[in-house]
Formats: sequence, C-alpha cells, structure tokens
Amino acid sequence: MITVVGWDGTELPPAALDRLREAALVVGPDALLGRLRLNAATVADGALLQALDDHLENGDGPAVVIAEGDPGFFGVVRTLRAHGLKPDVVPATSLVTRAFACAGLNWEDALVVAPAGPHQLARAVNACRAHPKVALLVAPGVGPAEIARELAPTTPRALIVCEDLGGPDQRVTHSRMGEATTRPWKDPDVVLVVDPLHQAKEPSWVAGAQPGPAEWALPFEGGGLPPEVRAYVLAKLGPRLGDLVWDVGAGVGEIAVECARHGAAVVAVEREEANCARLCANVLAHGVKVALTRGQAPPALEPLPDPDAVFVGGGGADVVSACAARRPRSLVCALRTVEQVSAVLDRLREHGYRGTGTQIIASALTVNPDGTHRLAAADPVFVVHATPAYGT
Repeated sequence: MITVVGWDGTELPPAALDRLREAALVVGPDALLGRLRLNAATVADGALLQALDDHLENGDGPAVVIAEGDPGFFGVVRTLRAHGLKPDVVPATSLVTRAFACAGLNWEDALVVAPAGPHQLARAVNACRAHPKVALLVAPGVGPAEIARELAPTTPRALIVCEDLGGPDQRVTHSRMGEATTRPWKDPDVVLVVDPLHQAKEPSWVAGAQPGPAEWALPFEGGGLPPEVRAYVLAKLGPRLGDLVWDVGAGVGEIAVECARHGAAVVAVEREEANCARLCANVLAHGVKVALTRGQAPPALEPLPDPDAVFVGGGGADVVSACAARRPRSLVCALRTVEQVSAVLDRLREHGYRGTGTQIIASALTVNPDGTHRLAAADPVFVVHATPAYGT
C-alpha cells in the first residue's frame, strides 16, 4: 500500500501520523524528512519511482510519500498515477492557497501555472503578460528573477514572492521587478504576479482562465479587414493562453484585440500615431491587455521577445523576412494585390517555411429599392499562411 501525505508546515493530522508510524519506507524531500522523527527507512524523492518499485517488488510493507502542500495539485499524485500506482492521499493546504492568504488576496480569478523547467518559461511569462493575476509555482530555472527579467519592460507587474511557506524561514516579499532580478532569494515556493491597475468588471462564475469569446471578428470602426477575413486569420494564427502573438502593422488593433480576447499575450507594432490612439481606445473598450510598440518594422521588432504566431498587416516582404527569422509556428500575411503574394511566398521559402495563399472576397448582401437583394462589390484580400517546413 502507498499513501501520499501532504504537509503544509502545521501539525500533521492523526491519519497521516498513523500511516507514517506503520510505514516501512518513507520517500520525500530531504528538508521534510529531516524535520520528522521516523523509524522507517527513508529515500530522497529524486529516486521516487525506483525506490517505490524496488519496495513493492520486495513486499516490505506500507510505503509513504510525503510532499509539500496538496500533493494532488500539480504534485506527486499525478506522477504516481502516470506510473500505474493508485495511492491513498492525505492532503494538506496547497502552496497557492497559502500564498494568496499571506498576500491577503482572493484567488478565484487567478491563473495557476506550474512550468516544469526553463523550456516552459516563455509560456508561463506569456500567461503573466495576458492575465492580471497569476500564481507561478517555482521550478528550477523559473523563479522570481527569471519572470521579472522576461516581463520587463513591456509588462509592468507587482511580484509577491513567497519563500519557505509553512517552514521556519517563511518570508513574503512585495518586490518591484527590477529588485526581483538582482536580490538573492532563499527557497521561493510561489510567485504571485499581479497587475496592480487591473479592476475586475464583475465576479466570475468560473475559476482561473475565463471562457473564450462568445463571438469572433467583431466590428471595428476604421478597421482595414472585413470580419470574414479576420475570422480566417484568427483560425490560422490559433491564439491561445501561453502564446505570444505579434500584430505587425496593427492599424487600429483589430487582430491584436481579437487575439487577446482568446487569451494570448499580444504585442502590436504600429508606426502611425493616429492608429496608435485608436488602437489604445479599442484595447480599453474590450478590456484586454495588448502591449503597443510604436515604430517602424523591421527595426521595431528587434527588442521584442520571440513570438509563437505573427500577423503581418503591412510592411512588405522585408517585414515578412524579419518575422520569419524569429521562427513563429504560424505566420499570416494579408495582402492587397496578387502580385505581392509571389514575393512573400519566395521570402518565406528562403526562411524554411511552407506557405499557401487564399483569395477572400467578402461581399455583403444589400437590399435594392424593390426589395430584392444583391451582392455589394468588395475588393479581394489575399491571405498567405505559412508554417515551418518539415517541422523545422
């Protein structure tokens, strides 16, 4: 029999103590094992599965796995079940619950992210860019310094760093992003990443990420693309939580806003001041987060973090080349003439992308004076969609 016991630094409940007394083997972090007076054999959790397999093979009696917080919440229970083991579980208060309690914040509207390591840092950071309240469970290579460094300077956030929660050295620090990148942190457990300017419009009926938009391709005054074209562009970009999308030549922000409504982090690049003002107004009107970079592409793209998807609404083949060089998984361009399509496809091929082109004509039905209907004339839009060839 295997029992998983969660520990939050408080006195263990009787059920957990009974299992520990009966155990022939206890597996857990060295720091936790060192605080307990155990008669059983102990093994550090770095050898968790091998230790349990050996123990079960020998039939030496009950085993206990002890973990910090609620082991069923981004914890060891998932690991054991994936290995074919079905443990009994004695939970404890999760690290996230304690972190928000220490900060005095409600958290039904918070995202919880648990990156497995540095390879998932970008997705965790993009969630922090897009969402106003995020709890990050710290992992090696993904902590307060790394998060602050990636967010600065385009995404100002307040950081609440919780160290050694429930332990003798518990500390909760409200940190500015610049401070977080330089100060030494001792055993951080959770980082709360909060937008202090965010005002919730109404209580939500669902915890964490909000439901997706009820409608795509909303009307945008002064927008350059018909709604039907925008719906196709969004389908090819596939914006989602954890992604970073560039909208280059963003105009009034119609694509940027739509991608943000789908949960992606978005950077809009636009050079015209009048368009920037209208873009900011659209962002505020729809209650989303979009980082605006005022400037001319390609130079304005250089300091930006690498994107997962890119929409190019203007700028020509040189801009397409600069975007493709950053290796997004999806790159979509809207072009006004068929002659532009060949040049863009050639540039994409040079960068190892496979592209296809589609002509879209969105002709609206209008009513004639006699009550009959006709299709209004509309200019075509040529949309090029490209993905890396051969998985490169």
